[in-house]
Amino acid sequence: MRFEHLGAEPRIHPGAVVAPTAVISGDVTIGDGCQVLHGAVLTAEGSPIVIGEHVIVMENALIRASAVHPVRIGSHVLVGPMASISGATIDDDVYLATGSRVVNGARIGVGSLVRMGAVVHLKTTLPQGTVVPLGWVAIGDPMQLLPAAEAEAISAAREELDFPGFVFGLERSAPDYMAQLTERYGAALARHAGDRRLD
Repeated sequence: MRFEHLGAEPRIHPGAVVAPTAVISGDVTIGDGCQVLHGAVLTAEGSPIVIGEHVIVMENALIRASAVHPVRIGSHVLVGPMASISGATIDDDVYLATGSRVVNGARIGVGSLVRMGAVVHLKTTLPQGTVVPLGWVAIGDPMQLLPAAEAEAISAAREELDFPGFVFGLERSAPDYMAQLTERYGAALARHAGDRRLD
């Protein structure tokens, strides 16, 4: 299903194949030889999504650009089932395995591998050829690789990155933090009410 969002329509190369149950919304460009499988969602929420050539986006993967964080994916990239990319840059020849997560402002270097269930956190840069082990967290720039069991170290590094400030422009310490977050984000998402289905 293709949708016009905020006046922008998806641009899909004739050599790409998009499953009928995939959702492509807004300013999304999909290159030659790409495969977007059933249940995948690519949604440009104010910034573009640009996908190179021969990229495979597998079942139920989510690729989301925010109003301030576009998504750029190079060529020869595999985005595994249920993987998630939000406002990040993925260089060529990258494999994002099943259930992996790449968060706003992250950059994945050429030839990197993010294994199943691993997370590349906010504003983190993976150098070329990096492997993030199964279920581990890559965080910071310079990057640290931490097993999920090191929750305290991950939390400390995450505090320095200021997720609510970077992604939502909010202070987590505000007494009405969740009210601000849900009302502001909800208003932005409500812009989908005017979307137009194109197919």
